[in-house]
Amino acid sequence: MSHQDASVKSIIFALSANLGIAITKTVAAVITGSGAMLAESIHSYADCGNQGLLFLGIKAAKKKPDVEHPLGYGKSTYFWSFIVALMLFSLGGLFSIYEGIHKLHSTEELNSPFIAIIVLSVSMLLEAASLWGCITQINKLRHGVSLWQWLKNSRQSELVVVFGEDVAALFGLLFALVAIILSLVTGNPIYDSIGSIGIGVLLVIVSFFVAVKVKSLLIGQSADEDIRLGINDFLEKRPEIDQVLNVITLQLGPQIMLTVKAKMTETKSAEKLINDINVCEKELKSLFPTVQWVFFEPDNVD
Repeated sequence: MSHQDASVKSIIFALSANLGIAITKTVAAVITGSGAMLAESIHSYADCGNQGLLFLGIKAAKKKPDVEHPLGYGKSTYFWSFIVALMLFSLGGLFSIYEGIHKLHSTEELNSPFIAIIVLSVSMLLEAASLWGCITQINKLRHGVSLWQWLKNSRQSELVVVFGEDVAALFGLLFALVAIILSLVTGNPIYDSIGSIGIGVLLVIVSFFVAVKVKSLLIGQSADEDIRLGINDFLEKRPEIDQVLNVITLQLGPQIMLTVKAKMTETKSAEKLINDINVCEKELKSLFPTVQWVFFEPDNVD
């Protein structure tokens, strides 16, 4: 499975779940007057918009290189992922905190709290299914690495964003559920406001993590360690190469740019040298299909 296929499937899982959840939460928020429920509905609508932006990024990344962008549009996925992080922070986190503070001194009790409890419980099941779908796709790519290590080192910003959204949504639903139950049991609506603030703080934390992660990719990050080590190992074993002097990789969305400086095995003609380089490049791209561009420099010093 390609990395983009995994990302698309995860986004579809999340979008399907969030759209249904958002509509249901909105109805429940209107009926109950719950601030935590309203915060959760806004969060779900924001997530739907976020998934649309991730689709936009994946589509843009497929555009072919041109004169203006000779290395393609792969980094479009990072840009839109960063926008998603900003939306999580503003539309999700800050709005929820504002809504909670706004209702902090409210004395009005919730209407039909049991409707809210039922909606939140069902929403948690749907969100858990979305998270399970995302983790299933990640498991196909992480190859025995722990989930935390994969999230920290992954170059797939879309999957990291979807995972962060799903985790934030699931815990947000839990906060809202606990807040409404406490308000119902104690008769004090302040717990609903506290729940809304808690949801907002959670979203701000997740958006910060996502933004920091995507920032590294936007600036320019190398391919992951397994690919780097694999490329080095491949080059060092090539009979055409006497010594590998320097290797640089740059992750450009789903593609990788590679520069190689190597001391070539001594040849008697420039034509043979060029042919040896071309053979190395062809074999390397065959073994590492994500390597789109190779710049190969024969030299005798680093």
